Amino acid sequence: MSFHISRPDRGIAAALQHKIDQKTKPPGALGGLERLALQIGLVQQTLSPTLDLPHIAVFAGDHGAAKAGVSAFPQDVTWQMVENFLAGGAAINVFARANGLGLKIVDAGVAHDFGERAALVDAKVAPGTRNYIETAAMTPAERDTAIARGAALARELADAGCKVLGFGEMGIGNTAAASLITHHLTATPLADCIGRGTGLDDPGLARKRALLAQAAARAGLPARSDGGSEHAQAVLAEFGGFEIAMMAGAMLGAAESGMLLLIDGFIVGAALLVAARIEPAIVDYAVFCHRSAEPGHQAQLKAFDAEALIDLGLRLGEGTGAALAWPLVRAAAAFLNEMASFESAGVAEKS
Repeated sequence: MSFHISRPDRGIAAALQHKIDQKTKPPGALGGLERLALQIGLVQQTLSPTLDLPHIAVFAGDHGAAKAGVSAFPQDVTWQMVENFLAGGAAINVFARANGLGLKIVDAGVAHDFGERAALVDAKVAPGTRNYIETAAMTPAERDTAIARGAALARELADAGCKVLGFGEMGIGNTAAASLITHHLTATPLADCIGRGTGLDDPGLARKRALLAQAAARAGLPARSDGGSEHAQAVLAEFGGFEIAMMAGAMLGAAESGMLLLIDGFIVGAALLVAARIEPAIVDYAVFCHRSAEPGHQAQLKAFDAEALIDLGLRLGEGTGAALAWPLVRAAAAFLNEMASFESAGVAEKS
């Protein structure tokens, strides 16, 4: 497994900033949109970026620990929601249609046989992971297969002309997996990484905390904010889901191909934590689309020193936060390309 992601060459940064500053507005008046426009131009290495064929890929996988009671919903909801995606009835379908985004639904490891479906990308590694409270969730070989299949999917999209890839997920129990990954890769106390997920009540939340503490004790891995690639990959194999591993691979493949990455919320952020330990430069390609209501997401954003584009109290997943933030990304590129400059509009600059 080998990736090579370079930090965008900042040789063009001064020209990009000058173009932004010369638009008919006070300097900095568009706030975060100006930083986003600069990032898009740096990623694409051009003063006139294009956001061709934007897609969101939703990766689905089941978790063996779900049957131990880490979620308020039964495991069957994973495959049932995949059917909802395929039928076009989920929130991500609605938001993708509303915003002109292509949508890929990927079976990374759902415990269900969907058969051949034209709208489903079959990348299944296995029918769900093992119960990480008792044993490692996946073998190193399974982890590497998931990463490789995710990277291959991203490269196929890049070859087709896609320049922007957003990430979403579906998997009952995956907030628990994301909590364990976040704890181990940011050194944030485990309790501070654990939220209510799909809606646990107080006793359910207490049970989830106890089970995840048990899983962390079993694995015996250190919680390190400065760990490298091997540590992150070990954490992923111990606690991850196939959808999380496949997202990490897709992020690496997409950034290697020069694509802009739309990072959704907590579970997608856990995949990015892993990917960033494998190739740290990937963070320069990542747009943090929204601030999740899950407490562990705050630890992730702090680790990345990142500001989210929107904060609507979302905690749905599916890539919905990425889809909702997409108009802001599009607006950042549009003002960079289309807004008049002081010179072209004949408007006097600040004296």
